[in-house]
Amino acid sequence: MKKSPRTPAGAGQIRIIGGQWRGRKLPVPVSAGLRPTTDRVRETLFNWLAPYLPEARCLDCFTGSGALGIEALSRYAEQVTLLELEPAVTRQLTANLQTLKSTRGKVIQGNALTWLAGQAAEPYDIVFIDPPFRKGLLTETFALLENQGWLATEALIYLECEVEQGTPEVPANWQLHREKVAGQVAYRLYQRSRSAAQGE
Repeated sequence: MKKSPRTPAGAGQIRIIGGQWRGRKLPVPVSAGLRPTTDRVRETLFNWLAPYLPEARCLDCFTGSGALGIEALSRYAEQVTLLELEPAVTRQLTANLQTLKSTRGKVIQGNALTWLAGQAAEPYDIVFIDPPFRKGLLTETFALLENQGWLATEALIYLECEVEQGTPEVPANWQLHREKVAGQVAYRLYQRSRSAAQGE
């Protein structure tokens, strides 16, 4: 794809709302199903996460625009892994991290479920799950995160999905911590339980 010094017609942008890069705007390419988390929802989410983010290892499973993962980096997460399927979106994410001169973000291009099927080398403290709507990706994502060692003992898991789906069935050791609805989107924060994870 030929690069342009300007944001292409029809493309959008995200605005970082807090932390060291607060107010910075970054381009987002046109891509089917790309649906950046709104400023309102991010403001609420990152208020919830504020006590946990500094020095946390984060995983953004379906990165898209990067609104969640880059916001976490801006707020001093130790490291963020960004998984994205579309090559053009992946290139833009990489360029955005270069623009910010961030060395703590790692962009991986590929299928999130395939990547999660591998064995984790080190677990994550915070995981963002905001997949394309109506694709039926949640159940397998939950199972892979839980069974392949991707989650720290008391990891926080953020889930964003369509209201029409209802409350998804999550692993038994994920306890609902916070929950809100904004329009047609429900967003929830779960905390993984130590005792349930050990089968007590």
